[in-house]
Amino acid sequence: MVTKVVDLRSDTVTKPSEAMRAAMAAAEVDDDVLGADPTAQRFEAEMARIMGKEAALFVPSGTMGNLVSVLAHCDTRGSEVILGDNSHIHIYENGGISTLGGVHPRTVPNNPDGTMDIHKIVAAIRHPDGAMYYPTTRLICLENTHGNTGGKCLSVEYTDKVGEVGKSHGLKLHIDGARIFNASVALGVPVHRLVRAADSVSVCLSKGLGAPVGSVIVGSKAFIDKAKILRKTLGGGMRQVGILCAAAYLAVRDTVGKLADDHRKAKVLADGLTKIKQFTVDLASVETNMVFFDIADPRITPDKLCQVLEQRNVLAMPASSKSVRLVTHYQISDSDVQYTLTCIEKAVEEILSGNAKFERLTNGITTNSYGH
Repeated sequence: MVTKVVDLRSDTVTKPSEAMRAAMAAAEVDDDVLGADPTAQRFEAEMARIMGKEAALFVPSGTMGNLVSVLAHCDTRGSEVILGDNSHIHIYENGGISTLGGVHPRTVPNNPDGTMDIHKIVAAIRHPDGAMYYPTTRLICLENTHGNTGGKCLSVEYTDKVGEVGKSHGLKLHIDGARIFNASVALGVPVHRLVRAADSVSVCLSKGLGAPVGSVIVGSKAFIDKAKILRKTLGGGMRQVGILCAAAYLAVRDTVGKLADDHRKAKVLADGLTKIKQFTVDLASVETNMVFFDIADPRITPDKLCQVLEQRNVLAMPASSKSVRLVTHYQISDSDVQYTLTCIEKAVEEILSGNAKFERLTNGITTNSYGH
């Protein structure tokens, strides 16, 4: 019997390992706003090397990382960015590129695999002759893996094609790579090759990698120089940030090698869910650490199911009015996966029999908590 809480709401719930905590306590630090924190400098240099870019910058969050990147590329009023209509930047980041940056979003439909059709991207680029009337296209944004389509991986071939489109039209390419290491592992492509076409990439450190806080953005030295100013403007300049970078360094060093196992456990979860007749799961769509399943029985709602699961110490997240999302990470064991499947089966039985007790969720989930 599993007595701990099995938290599958997101990979953002990962806790720092004991090694990370020890590294944080022992970190050599100084004032990073003054450019003097040695641990931050070492970590940023290492991330730039791993990602195949000239420079890197630690930022407090993925949302800030994406915002800083968009604003650095779109530094002229009236700029426009082409991005997916189902992308994290467009849906879950408070409209920051517009609210704070005055950047206009031009959306292109995301396909079920997370891509946008190349010809639709090209069609969305504003013609210079329309400058009197339209915003000026300056940037294309991709998301890899693509969260809202189930953690799908964008291939290196597709990314290169989008990069070629950008270059041929004088545009920059930014990749929201919150889970780019998941994509790299799943595709079997080195991460630096996967993002070669990008002018900038944001990488989340506190999702599947398990660091407690932060993201890193990478790009050219000139891009990072601009990004440092924007980070400070947005309130993201921190002082002894080496404490956080020490944990992030270990997260990248030690946890990337565990991501394949997270993906395996997600597939085990998905396979088990196919055996519950009230659910539908597309096994082929489970490429990384996310499992989305649809509820076919109208007597069962995502909220009801998650409430009953919480009573059994299993935390899950409604993904829509008819679907639920489960996310594996390095702190989910094989026994946790089997326990979860058993609890889901019993929860379905309780709900259908009318014996389930519904209480207010205490794990922070609401029907609008879909952006994690």
